[in-house]
Amino acid sequence: MHDGLSRRRFTRTVLSAGAAASFSSWLTDGRRALAAVVRDAARPAIPCGVASGDVTMNSAVVWSRSDRPARLMVEYATSDKFRDARVVRGPAALAEGDFTAKLRLVHLPPGERIFYRVRFLDLSDLKTVSPPVMGSFRTPAAEPRDVKFAWSGDTAGQGFGINPDWGGMKIYEAIRREQPDFFVHSGDYVYADGPIPAEIPLDDGTVWKNVVSEETSKVAETLAEFRGNYKYNLLDEHFRRFNAEVPQYVQWDDHETLNNWYPGETLDDDARYRVKSVSLLAARARRAFLDFTPIGERIAAPGRIYRAFEHGPMLEVILLDQRSYRGPNSRNQQTRQGPETAFLGRRQLAWLKHRLRHSTATWKVICSDMPMGLIVGDTGGRFEALAGGNGPPRGRELELAELLKYLRRHEIRNTVWLTADVHYAAAHYYDPAKAQFTEFLPFWEFVAGPLNAGTFGPAALDNTFGPTVKFRGIPAGMKPNRPPSDGFQFFGTVRVEAASGVMTVALHDLSGKVLYQVELPPA
Repeated sequence: MHDGLSRRRFTRTVLSAGAAASFSSWLTDGRRALAAVVRDAARPAIPCGVASGDVTMNSAVVWSRSDRPARLMVEYATSDKFRDARVVRGPAALAEGDFTAKLRLVHLPPGERIFYRVRFLDLSDLKTVSPPVMGSFRTPAAEPRDVKFAWSGDTAGQGFGINPDWGGMKIYEAIRREQPDFFVHSGDYVYADGPIPAEIPLDDGTVWKNVVSEETSKVAETLAEFRGNYKYNLLDEHFRRFNAEVPQYVQWDDHETLNNWYPGETLDDDARYRVKSVSLLAARARRAFLDFTPIGERIAAPGRIYRAFEHGPMLEVILLDQRSYRGPNSRNQQTRQGPETAFLGRRQLAWLKHRLRHSTATWKVICSDMPMGLIVGDTGGRFEALAGGNGPPRGRELELAELLKYLRRHEIRNTVWLTADVHYAAAHYYDPAKAQFTEFLPFWEFVAGPLNAGTFGPAALDNTFGPTVKFRGIPAGMKPNRPPSDGFQFFGTVRVEAASGVMTVALHDLSGKVLYQVELPPA
């Protein structure tokens, strides 16, 4: 089957899926059973569409949400005509999970595009089933083949939500048109601490007009309010279509909970919050994040967000969690490592070293919640990210220095870092010849974002690890917090060519236009 033709046909099918016939009887696992057509009235609905994620060579997570207690049923095949399809009975979507449900499909063929249809079986009337909603994803191949993926972050920040007059979250459509094998969302999936007003006056005299919802009218404190931020983004048609066609690997950063948060923080001086414990807010935020994203549940460590995925012999994608295990934001002046300097934490750092040392992939892409060399400040002279100012490694930089020294000692090459967070696009080259700390191999870091949020920057670079700006996607002297309508919204793509092993990294604007591109030959 020709993949390009199939995807075009699939897109048309997605848009007309509501007209498809319904089924009311399913096998627990196996071929689709003959089913009776039921009346259209009072059938379950799928208001948030479908999504897939955490794809491996033989498995993937499929996510969706019903509007009532119902059982998730997933039908899948290697053809969008669903010949020889299989049906898998999933979990019940119940009120305590806000009617979300996800299912890991297993024993999938590697290197194939998988088409799936989601339906929900009404648990109060087993003869009633929802209309289907379709999605697709591609499993990684076992043998070398070209791989292309995209990344970015920061959705619906600074009050810039869904503006139908402007066209909605249209950067997601630009990414979808690139037809990446997968997408890495680098964090700030929602802005739970950023209420979305009906209108935002802009500098040019125009008004940004948002779709509004009750849950996003204030900072999120309850579980329902955190979940409401995810449901808000899913109101956008571009976002739902993107979810249906592009599998995701998702990370979280701070705004899924609260700006610049760290475990153990209290909000005694923030009048917006009645809940003062950030650890309690983070627990609710984590639950909402796991409920509403296609992230796989880990039996060994439930809710663990750091993880890694192989894409054949050419590529391994490593996703970090730089939020859950960090110490408090400080002035970053410590000269010895300890709980206060933690960023990844000892267990995650040990896991990352082991993963990198034993990876057989040509390229090791490390997806970081935050940039390494850009100075991201916090209140009171404290620092939010790793960088704490020029000079030798101090504070959180000690952890990064330990990792980079380990990579050099074991000659672990071909590492590339991808991140978002700072709301502009940039390319940085880290050179030990220009650094204060020199015990590392040169490497690249690429920054993309925002997806639908205010644009900021540029941030100052810390010279500890010798970064040089090779590209910056915003003009000098730009006013901060520019609206999406100014056009400074960015995403990146990465392509690894199987024949040569060359990695090509590109930074794109809102329309998909390539602004900067570099080819990296493997060492």
